[in-house]
Amino acid sequence: MTHPAATPSRLRVLTGDTPTGRLHLGHYVGSIENRLAFQDVHDCFFIIANTHALTTRAQQSEAVRQDVLQIAIDYLAAGIDPKKSTIFIQSEVPAIAELTWYFAMLLGYGRLMRNPTVKDEIVMKGLGENYSFGFLMYPVGQIADILAFCADAVPVGEDQVPHIEMTREIARRFNVTYCGVDSQADDAAHAEAGVFPVPQAMVGRVAKLMGTDGKNKMSKSLDNAIFLSDSAKEVKKKCSRIFTGRMSATDPGVVEGNPLWQYHDVFNPDRAEIDDMKQRYRAGKVGDGDCKKRLAEVLNTFLEPMRQRRAELEADPDRVMEVLYEGTSRANAVAEQTLWRAKQAMGFDFFPRRVQVQIKRT
Repeated sequence: MTHPAATPSRLRVLTGDTPTGRLHLGHYVGSIENRLAFQDVHDCFFIIANTHALTTRAQQSEAVRQDVLQIAIDYLAAGIDPKKSTIFIQSEVPAIAELTWYFAMLLGYGRLMRNPTVKDEIVMKGLGENYSFGFLMYPVGQIADILAFCADAVPVGEDQVPHIEMTREIARRFNVTYCGVDSQADDAAHAEAGVFPVPQAMVGRVAKLMGTDGKNKMSKSLDNAIFLSDSAKEVKKKCSRIFTGRMSATDPGVVEGNPLWQYHDVFNPDRAEIDDMKQRYRAGKVGDGDCKKRLAEVLNTFLEPMRQRRAELEADPDRVMEVLYEGTSRANAVAEQTLWRAKQAMGFDFFPRRVQVQIKRT
């Protein structure tokens, strides 16, 4: 019952984003740069999880729709190649929703609420007790996102690792319950004898990129993000506002825990320049302004190719829709195959079915 893969030598990779706005530098170092590297060597699926966006934006479906298109443009502008990778829209793959229901039966409420990511999001978004049942279902939906494509690996930020661990638990539980896999079997045995492989989390080279406020992780909702789509002027302005905690240019500067230097370490390719600036910064011989100005130059050099590709894509929206159409069609073929194998294992294979995605052209 070996899970389907492109070739035996290629891992199946699944990751993606909830469309809550544009992507920023934190998304890039946390996952996107891994995707760019993986698309040449692995079988990659990148999901735009618009159904998950409804957990906190149920009254803003039209805005979510527009964000789906913006995320797709961000992907393509960043260099994701639709000829190498599959970019698709979650809501257009019905197998994911059906698998979500089956997996929900294998996950207890107590286990769900022990997920620290769920607790953190409730606090960070100020939800208190005012969150929908769908908000609690979205971690189960994330499990279905991953397992619907029999992913071997999931590139994520550090904060998403608990979700992957929960996914691993459910993959094992399904295989034990419905495929007869021994509960003590290792991951290789699950991949061989079960419906679902047990996926691994792959954390990016920067586990958490600080926001420009110097306090929190970079986030659109906290207004501390530098976006991949920001203009050169916007990048320069945001760099000038990076909080360093330094009172004057002649004070000895602190490098550790300072977002200014984290950004230089991550994006400035000139290691000798960074080391020299850090030494002078610690000695109070260079001000924040000069270091921020240089950072803006570095970031704008990094982002300029993306801006150029974005301009081309925004001028040709049909091209973006075609990428999403083709990718979603491929995703449906894979997810339907997975669902059918799961239903066979469960004894729920009463009638065969075939799903085709069709986009009405005007």
